[in-house]
Amino acid sequence: MTEKKTALVTGSTAGIGRAVALTLAKLGHHVIINGRRAADEASGLVSELKSISGGCIYVSGDIAREETRKEIIEALRKEGGLDVLVNNAGRTTSGRKDILALDEKDILDVFQVNLIGPMLLSSALVPLMKERSGRSYIINIASISSYTVSTNRADYCISKAGMSMMTQLYAARLAMDNIGVFEVRPGIISTDMTVPVREKYDRLIAEGLLPMPRWGQPEDVAKAVESIVLGYFPYSTGEIINVDGGFHIRRL
Repeated sequence: MTEKKTALVTGSTAGIGRAVALTLAKLGHHVIINGRRAADEASGLVSELKSISGGCIYVSGDIAREETRKEIIEALRKEGGLDVLVNNAGRTTSGRKDILALDEKDILDVFQVNLIGPMLLSSALVPLMKERSGRSYIINIASISSYTVSTNRADYCISKAGMSMMTQLYAARLAMDNIGVFEVRPGIISTDMTVPVREKYDRLIAEGLLPMPRWGQPEDVAKAVESIVLGYFPYSTGEIINVDGGFHIRRL
């Protein structure tokens, strides 16, 4: 009997995480989802995922908190291991503060969720991934902000740049353990996070910011995750998959 695969998607109650969770469920994965919303607020998504793949567990809480990470680990132990970890949870400073106005709390709050939490969670889950018979995957959802300067989101940019290096480090360390580590780098994606700047990016896209002149959708990012877990990159690790409408292309 084929071993049913298990996936964990952090920050998965909306936007990119939700699209990724649904995609993995459609591939037959038992999906564990996580977010800061109360359990009753995530009940609709849990029911939808169960109807697709037959199982789903929701762990409510912030991955920056040790208690949440322990609860996630315990849930995965009960599942007998982990095949796919998608580090998607992320946040930026409320109000998009100028770099000169950031205080210690602003920086630490963002770094805890975007970088420190994912690092600690990834390391803690490696033993559970080693228990699986096939190749396992850590997929980090980074951002074009890892190399694109936004002085009113410096904390977010630096944390995502750190996640890019995190991808390389874990890829090198875990290659011999049959764990592939990849970075999916979204561009301008239509989510709750980009609602406040919708008008700005509508204008920039109309003026030619992107070779592909449209907003990205969460499902575009989920398709990149799908291609990884389907095993289409068997001789790759540490790779960056840009999902940005060609934004990364330098043009004159």
